[in-house]
Parts: sequence; structure tokens; C-alpha cells
Amino acid sequence: MIRPYTLFGFSFLSAPYPMPAMRHALANKTRLFERGAACVGLDFLAHPFWDKYIEFEERAEAHDKVFDILTRIINIPMHQYARYFEKYRQLAASRPVTELAPADLLSQFTAELEPETKGKSQIEAERAMRARLDTYHLELFHNTQTETTKRWTYEQEIKRPYFHVTELDEAQLENWSKYLDFEESEADYTRTTFLYERCVVTCAHYDEFWQRYARWMYNQDGKEEEVRIIFQRASCVYTPIARPAIRLHWALFEEACGRPFVSAAIYEAILVTLPGNLEAITRLANLQRRQVGYDAAVQIYDQYLADAECSIDDKGALVVEMARLAWKSKGDAVEARDILSRQQHIFVDSPSFWAGYLNFEIDQPTTAGTAIEQAERVKALHSEIRQKTRLSPEVITELSQKYMSYLTEKQSKLAAREYLELDSLVNGPASVTKARSTAGAKGAVA
Repeated sequence: MIRPYTLFGFSFLSAPYPMPAMRHALANKTRLFERGAACVGLDFLAHPFWDKYIEFEERAEAHDKVFDILTRIINIPMHQYARYFEKYRQLAASRPVTELAPADLLSQFTAELEPETKGKSQIEAERAMRARLDTYHLELFHNTQTETTKRWTYEQEIKRPYFHVTELDEAQLENWSKYLDFEESEADYTRTTFLYERCVVTCAHYDEFWQRYARWMYNQDGKEEEVRIIFQRASCVYTPIARPAIRLHWALFEEACGRPFVSAAIYEAILVTLPGNLEAITRLANLQRRQVGYDAAVQIYDQYLADAECSIDDKGALVVEMARLAWKSKGDAVEARDILSRQQHIFVDSPSFWAGYLNFEIDQPTTAGTAIEQAERVKALHSEIRQKTRLSPEVITELSQKYMSYLTEKQSKLAAREYLELDSLVNGPASVTKARSTAGAKGAVA
């Protein structure tokens, strides 16, 4: 199968040129072929490209360059590796010995053969050296064969090696993941990078592969700019902003690299399209807290609370986050509670606000001396949720179950009774639920 990305190059690189421009054209074509080799040369199905490159040099009668190309190819695990090795072996018979192996290996082989060739003619010595080099080349062939076999299992499972807007099935995604696991275990940076580049062509719309590529590259030494380019390609070209996870990760990366202004710009760009995105707002506020201070973070929350494009539930969640900021950053639970209580009348129908408020009170640390006061505060908040909010029955039930879980951890001897009464109200049959709701309403009136 010919990769689609090679077709244009083949047609262009095979075009004829007039004789006066031939030398310049040949040099340009060679440079283009080398660019092609860098882009697709390690592909398992790269043989159409290498065939064209060899054909080009053969037409130019550059036999030394043909041999150089084959010397590169015989070390690459690919579909038609054996064919190239046979051609290399044929040409090697007519090439100088000095071209058949690196200088250090030639010196090693010369030393090994010295006892055998001592006193023999130069022709006999060369024959012995060529026999030794042929053995060496067979070792290279078997190594390439082994590496090809290792990858064959993964390659034959790749049904779509190109980009398409339709989704890949789970088997394809799992195969890419396992193939990347294998290549990473081989610890070859060039081959692993190449496989990631292949993967993000086919899986361009799958955030997890971009994230994985960035994480892997981040753990390679001195690759900060490469990581940045991965995030830029994913965020600016392939991944829709409606899925902001990779942009959020990019922002953290830029902050870690000492570029908080870039990090802030990424968050703000997300919020232009997704004005109520809680995670982006929270991360932007926390960025300002780390870089500037607490007041700067509060200003971020105030800015988006005043934004008309944010829904009431989004704003309720932001108030909870502002309270958490006061509690976690300043250690001031009283101020955090005041932030929540002052604004609870605004968010009577915001599930996020009341869930956050209840979690805040439940999570407060207690001592033996404050446990009773804390329990009464949580109980009063739960009663307010059930009686004064305009939340849906499903949300109220969910929050009540959260409170019931809290009751099982209370120190009070009355906790079990309260749990059972609330359980009857929340989870009991309709007759019990209705009776207890009526009794509760009468008690509230009285």
C-alpha cells in the first residue's frame, strides 16, 4: 500500500529538467528525498518511497549513493526488508571493502583475521575480509528480521493508517496503545517519536493520544520545545475547544516552564468560547493566586460572576470555589462560610452551589469540643436544602444521601435514629414518604 503523503512527491521528483539546470535540479531533488526520508522513511510500508529514491539515483547513475541508501534501509524494520537486503548484498560484492562497514569494525575484523591471513596474498586477505563482512551483514539481516517480526503483530492490526473524520473502533485504539507501549519499551527515541507521529495522524481527534505523546516527550531530556509544539498542534489544529482538557494541560506546562503570561492567555482563550467553564476559571484564579496573590484570584472570580454569559449554576459553583479559596489559602473557614451564607438566597435553584456548600460544612475539621456545634450546623444546612431551595427532587435526594453518609460517621448517640428517619423519608415507599413529608410540614408551621 502506498501512503497518500508520498504520491505528490513522487510525481514532482520524477519530472525532467533541461540540461543547463540539471545539476541544480538533482541537488534539489536529493534534498527533497532526504526530507521525505526524515518524514516517512521509518514507516513499516515505506518501500514505495525508498523504491523511488533508489530509482532516482540509478537514473542519475549515482551507484555510490544507491549503495548508501541501501546501507540505511537494511537496518530499518519494514514490510519488504528482505528484498532490499538481497540487493544490498549483490552490490556489496563490487563495492570497496572500506564501504562495507564502519572503520572501527573494519579494524576489529582485521585484527581477528590477522592470524588466518598472515603470510597470504592481498587478494586472499581481501577474500577473507569479505567473507567476514558477509557474515556481519547476515547478522544485520537477522536483527532486522527479528525487529520486523516484533512489529508485524501491531502493523497487521492497523486497518486505517491515514486520517479520517469517522471514528476508529476500540480494537484499533487499543492496538495503537499497545504498539506505543512496545516501542517505548524499546527505548529508541527516534523510532518512538516516529510512531507517535504516525499515531496522531490516524488518531488526530483523540485527545488521549496527544496527551500521551506530550507526557512521553516531557520525560525526555531537553525536549521542552518539542512538548510545546505537540500541545500547539493538538490545541490549535486538531482538538476542538469544546474539549478543553489538553489546553488546560498545556497551560500548566507553560506555567511550569516559567511562562505564566502564556498560561493565563490559554485559560482566557478557552473562556472566550466557554465562558462558564468552571475548571478554566478555577485554574486561572489559582494561577493568579500563585503568581500575584489572593486578591488577584478573588478578582478573577468576581469578573466571571459578573459575566452575563455564565449560567446561574456556573455562578453558584464559582461562589463555592471562592469560599474554598478563602478556606484553603487563608485558612479562614469563617470567612468562607460567610461568603456562602451571604449569597445562598441567590442560588436557591443551583445544584452546584448547595452540593458545594454541604461538602464544605461536612469537610470541616472537628474536635471533641466542637463536634456537637459542627453537627448542628450541618443538620441545619441539610434542613434548609430540603425545605427552602427549589432544587429538583432527584438533586435533593442525592444531597440527602450525602448527609446520611455523614450521619454514620457522627459521634452523636442519636445519629442512628436520625439516619433511619431520614432513610424512610428519602428511600421509603410512597405511603411512608407522604406521611413523613406531611408531618414535617406541620412541624415546620407549628
